[in-house]
Formats: sequence, structure tokens, C-alpha cells
Amino acid sequence: MKGILGKKLGMTQVFTPEGNVIPVTVIEAGPCVVLQKKDLENDGYEAVQLGFADKKKSRSNQPAAGHAKKANTTPKRYVREIRGINLGEYEVGQTVNADLFAQGEFVDVTGISKGKGFAGVIKRWGQSTGPNTHGSRYHRGPGSMGSIQANRVPKGKHLPGHMGTETVTIQKLEVIRVDAERNVILVKGSIPGPKNGFVKIKQSVKS
Repeated sequence: MKGILGKKLGMTQVFTPEGNVIPVTVIEAGPCVVLQKKDLENDGYEAVQLGFADKKKSRSNQPAAGHAKKANTTPKRYVREIRGINLGEYEVGQTVNADLFAQGEFVDVTGISKGKGFAGVIKRWGQSTGPNTHGSRYHRGPGSMGSIQANRVPKGKHLPGHMGTETVTIQKLEVIRVDAERNVILVKGSIPGPKNGFVKIKQSVKS
């Protein structure tokens, strides 16, 4: 297993030699710094902690600055762990770049989905609208609650509420192109989150 952190720059398209168009997402992948190595003895599991994108000193507290100083780097804005890797291939302070992946590989991309605010049942859950004619006053309501006892709403009931801003993983996206000089990876299709949103790219768990 291998992985890297990055930032979603947007979407574009590339052409194949046959003239076909492939929609791709442009990800600025790295450079990332290995901030910490976690092993079974001290932490109970094996993982590598990566940091991406420098943070201003004024926005960093003393513990974060001290943690980054051990890796001879500055505090990072986006810090995540990559599990299931070979710890022997990484050292604290090492730099991980976009050339970690190659064209033709498949990756899983994890990010925070776009926030939609407070949404109704039609937008949030895809429920049907009511009739819009013949004097009907029911258009976008949630409908009947059924036989709810003691005015208690069951957990998971499809009702209006906060939509978006959730951790979403898109699996098995093909790497179309890797630009090692610019630290850019182009993956086929869309990924979660808005532009300039941070994402985690890992080797696909599906063959």
C-alpha cells in the first residue's frame, strides 16, 4: 500500500491518440513530508504520518511546531496517516512526490464533500414532489411520518437536515497522467470536494 496527500485543482480533459476525450481531475500531489512513523510497539499499529501544504507560523501552536521540527520541516495544514505500508521504505523527514504513482495505476481518493447547508428531503434524499395543480398545497413536504410512537423519530429517518461536508471515498480511479516536475496527477473522473480542497490518494484496494 502507498499513498500521498494533495489538493484538488479542478477538472479538464485529455485526448487519447485515438481521438477519444477523457474527463480528468487535476490533483496537486505533494511534495509531502513524513512527519512520524508509527509502529506496533509504541502505537499498536503501523502507519506513516504525512504532512502537506505549509502553515503560517501565526496559525500554528507550539505542539504542532515542535512535532514538525522533529522532521526538520514547518507545520503543515493537512496531516493524515497512511496505513498498511512498509515502514522500512520511509524515514522521518523524507519527501514524497507525485512520481510515487505511475500512469495506468488505480487509486482511491478520499476528501470532504461540498457542503449544501440545510436541505429538504427532495434535494437530500431524492424523494418525489407532490402535485403542483388542482389546488394542492403539498409540494415539497417530507410526507407522512407513519406510525411513530411517542413522537420519537427513529434514527436514520429520511428528513430535512444538514447535507454534505462528509468524508467520501471514490474507489478505483485510473491514473491517466503523472507530471513529476509539477507534482501533478491526473485521475479519470471526478473526486470529492471543492476546488483547492485537500484529498488523500491511496493505492486502490480493489484489483
